[in-house]
Order: sequence, then structure tokens, then C-alpha cells
Amino acid sequence: MKCLELVKSFGGVRAVEGVNLSLHAGVFSLLIGPNGSGKSTLINLIAGYYYPDSGKILMHGKDITRLKPHERFSIGLVRTFQTARLFTSLTVLDNLLLAAGTTEGENIRIAPFRRKWLVREMEMVEKAYQILELVGLEKLRDQPAGKLSGGQMKLLELGRVVMSGARVILMDEPTAGLNPVIAESVLSHIRRLVTELGLATLLVEHRLDLAMKYADKVFAMFNGRLIGEGSPEEVLTIPDVVESYLGERLA
Repeated sequence: MKCLELVKSFGGVRAVEGVNLSLHAGVFSLLIGPNGSGKSTLINLIAGYYYPDSGKILMHGKDITRLKPHERFSIGLVRTFQTARLFTSLTVLDNLLLAAGTTEGENIRIAPFRRKWLVREMEMVEKAYQILELVGLEKLRDQPAGKLSGGQMKLLELGRVVMSGARVILMDEPTAGLNPVIAESVLSHIRRLVTELGLATLLVEHRLDLAMKYADKVFAMFNGRLIGEGSPEEVLTIPDVVESYLGERLA
């Protein structure tokens, strides 16, 4: 997925200015920057909640700049939010199966062909078990989602996104409100999903002490612009990045 020269203004404020960014399968990318640097606006542009004033967004070579969020979802581009959105009265497993959208046995045209839809639904159950194992919730599959801890709910939401067929996942502060131990667990499970399933992931996170150790690539923003990109080690030595956080430049 690629962003090409994205620009977005709100009144006289240029929130995103000329951003170029690429996300790749199997790469855990981190988007950092001080408050007000344009991170959330950029995520909303990519997800389709805002349209850019200029520039393009490409996915698999196709221009998706004007697609609505649900249209982007249908081609595998999904955004998660700080608060998990789950069916709290349903079990953990049922939450995943609903995300898959497979109810072929209830389709009047398909229901008579029991073997066909039964095989399909069994495949979905197997996929759900695999995802639950990857996010560390396999032992909780029969528990109501509403009884999960905050960190477990965020992992279940991430599992639902993967179950839906997402290939590019945008995450806005998935560890918000979690203690450091639980936050580490969430980030490590995200890392595992990216590696084992080959997902392209862009994560906005303020807790750099935790997130940096899991990222492959880091994009740094300030005043609507990208001011650095590279490995975590490289980005943290860029003078503009250091200055944006600390208010002082490296010598």
C-alpha cells in the first residue's frame, strides 16, 4: 500500500503535508510523533474517514483515494480503534466467526447442499482456532467476550480484523490504558501476527519504550510532515526527530 504526496487541511491548518509512505507485507511499521503532528489524520486518510485535498492512496496498484471505509474494508484495508468493538454477550470464538461473515448454512439457495457449506464452515472454525492461538486466547474461546480483560479485548478485536480477511491493518494506540506488562503482551502478539501471516501493519503509539523493540520500520511525523523513516535505531538518531521530541538538536 502506498501514500503519494498526501495533503489535508482543516481551515487554515495543514494537518498533513506532502506525505509519502509505503506499507509492505510482513513489515511491522510504527508511526510516531508528538501530539498534534498529524498521525491520527494520516491514519484517517488511509482508512477513508477523511479524503485528502490532494495526493493518492494506492493498494495493489489500484487508486483507492476516494473509496469509502467499508469499500476499503472489502479489499482488506482495516482500521482498529482504541476501544475494542465486540459482541460482549457472545463467546470469543463466536466473535471471530461472525467477523468471517460466513453463514452459508442459513442461505436458502445453499442450505440444501449441506456438504458444500459444512466444509466451508469447518474451514472457518479451523481458521478461528489458528487466530485465537496466535493472539493467545485459545483457552478462552468459550468465554463471553464481555468477561475478558482490557488487553484481551484488544487482542480479540485484532483477531476479528484478521478473521475478516484484512491484509493491511491500521492501529491507533492499541496499548492505550493498559499497564506495561499487558501492553507488552499485546505488542508481542501483534508482532507474531505480522510475521506469521504476512500482514502489513501501521501502528500509532506514544509508548516508544515498548513499541520500538517490536517494529521493523518507523515513520516519524512533525507538523504534518514525515521528518524521518528507517529502522528504530536509525530514526532515533535523526536530529529532526530528536528535536521534535526533546526540543533540542543533536550536535
